[in-house]
Amino acid sequence: MSDFDVLVLGAGAAGLAAASQLSGAGFTVCILEARDRIGGRVWTRHEPGFPLPIELGAEFIHGRSPATIRWLAATRIAMVDVTGNRWSLRSGKLQPNDNAFMAMKRGLDRAPRPKKDLPFAEFLEGPARKHLSPAARELARSLVEGFDAADATRVSTLHTLKVWNGSGAADAPTFRPLGGYGAVLQGIAARVPPQQVQLRLNSIVRKVRWERGHVVATVANANSLAEITAVRAVIALPLGVLQLHPAAEGAVTFAPDLIEKRGALANLGSGPAIKVAMQFGSAFWERVHRGRYGDGGFFITPHGRFRTFWTQLPNRAPLLTAWAGGPRAEQWSGESIDAIAAAALSSLQSAFGIRKLRDELRVAHFHDWQADPYARGAYSYVLAGGATARATLARPLQDTLFFAGEAADISGESGTVAGALQSGTQAATAIIRSASKSTRDSATPRRQKSSRRE
Repeated sequence: MSDFDVLVLGAGAAGLAAASQLSGAGFTVCILEARDRIGGRVWTRHEPGFPLPIELGAEFIHGRSPATIRWLAATRIAMVDVTGNRWSLRSGKLQPNDNAFMAMKRGLDRAPRPKKDLPFAEFLEGPARKHLSPAARELARSLVEGFDAADATRVSTLHTLKVWNGSGAADAPTFRPLGGYGAVLQGIAARVPPQQVQLRLNSIVRKVRWERGHVVATVANANSLAEITAVRAVIALPLGVLQLHPAAEGAVTFAPDLIEKRGALANLGSGPAIKVAMQFGSAFWERVHRGRYGDGGFFITPHGRFRTFWTQLPNRAPLLTAWAGGPRAEQWSGESIDAIAAAALSSLQSAFGIRKLRDELRVAHFHDWQADPYARGAYSYVLAGGATARATLARPLQDTLFFAGEAADISGESGTVAGALQSGTQAATAIIRSASKSTRDSATPRRQKSSRRE
């Protein structure tokens, strides 16, 4: 006998969505989470005296994702349209964002698609070179490293171009959940009936032994080890954790090993990102240069150490978020918050042409997702030649191990909370179908083979 019908490894968006769906179908579920909180790479902070949530992890809703909209409706949380003008630093001065992005996309549309996938950097300097100006090529590379948190020398060209033309592209409508993403996940967690779902925090899964129809998780909690059993499991761990060497901190070992997943894991990258939410004494950008940037939503500094900053519009608050992704972010992993905040302030001072912003800074909020042993990166991207990697990762093993998380999303929302929610729902649906089929099969009498020799 098993302790539960299903074990869920990870209480992030994917794991919580899966648990909610499974409990609604009558399954007993145990969610195992290594951290002392739910959310995974969603981490919403509420600071005393500050009116808005501060997102240390995921923040935006890119496009009108059906999965996200369904969960927002279920948790009765509205989404807020992100507004504000966009400014780019050119020739030493912030100027209104022109049509550079659309010009880049038109150039990419004209460029011939490679018959064989290749890294995006090679595509820009090869087939796309004569269709894009140097500035457009620089913008494209900056976008793939910043928005996609990918390494341009490794990321898939074909997958990148497909994503950039999808519903969650950089130019898609952008929203925030009212109250932050943490409110959404708390709402999902509140929907699961406690008599069917156990949520165990501070529970570090060390090992998973499995065979068809049986899973045993070895869990470290405080100073003790325990074994928890189930019929099936949802593996909702981040890609970076699944890629860890078995001896690394935070690694989960599987016995037998996930041989069928090795190729997929090798063809996906765990993208690094650095995000610093800076609280200032006042919204200085609204008053400098005679209020020129008062309605600024995003500020782009193409050559800064941090290349993107955004405000909280339509809400007005003295909070600016600095963002760096890809190889540029990787170099910051392990650095102190003081060093990272100083670099962000330096980029801001260059952009606005003002000094001594440190006197305005009250506190900087930051989490190093690359160094986090239970994340090992921000979100995933597909390497050149890895077209089938996400689908392979998502494929269940022996109707026993089911995989979820943004890296395993096959709906076109990978790299987002929407993708995590969708993959968790899909994994749960697959389990429900599998269990239903097993019940039907066991209830059907098997015909005895005739012993008579023909």
